[in-house]
Amino acid sequence: MPTPTADATYPLQGKLALITGCTGGIGQATARLFARNGCSIAVHHSSANSKGKADALVAELQKLAPGVKAAAFEADLSTYENARKLHDEVVGAIGHPDILFINHGVTGPRIGPQGDIQDVSPEVFEEVWRTNNGTGYLLAQKCLPYMQEKKWGRIIFTSSVAAGTGGVIGPQYASSKSAMHGLIHWLSLRYCKEGIVSDTEMMKNPPEAVRVSRNHHTHWPLTEG
Repeated sequence: MPTPTADATYPLQGKLALITGCTGGIGQATARLFARNGCSIAVHHSSANSKGKADALVAELQKLAPGVKAAAFEADLSTYENARKLHDEVVGAIGHPDILFINHGVTGPRIGPQGDIQDVSPEVFEEVWRTNNGTGYLLAQKCLPYMQEKKWGRIIFTSSVAAGTGGVIGPQYASSKSAMHGLIHWLSLRYCKEGIVSDTEMMKNPPEAVRVSRNHHTHWPLTEG
């Protein structure tokens, strides 16, 4: 379990963050920032193909601040069963998350703003929603009881400018991102008085290190960051 103390130098010491989609881009940068502030990290990655990156990140994070623990966890978060399993594995291995950072997601087919809605089947639409919202919602459900017990917690979803503009990918992606904002509004109003802060994060012009990392990912398989 992470050390339950903190100081001004390491304000997140004693906290544990579960970061999904953690091996690239925003997820990786967030993990480093949190670890530098003393936070232990559960590094989620989506498949065996990203195991090497996850293991390398774990080794790096453990050196960034005293007492930081990190471990890698593999899960394809397109299913609710895998989301439940991920939470259980994290709790069993390194403890209950104090911070949940939902950064995994898929885009679905890129039909663009001039595309034909007939090219996105209801099955694909639902899969994108389940991956981008459903499994994050389930992880929030699983993490909230511990946060309520401790009267402290943070829940963050990575959104997109497509949530407000429609974006350049397709209706399945834009609507999945806009749905996050309704969810976060509800979570914020419901749990803020219990010390649990919920928010969305999105970058229109991310830092170069994040942009470069994100450009190495394909857009239909589960992306990380």
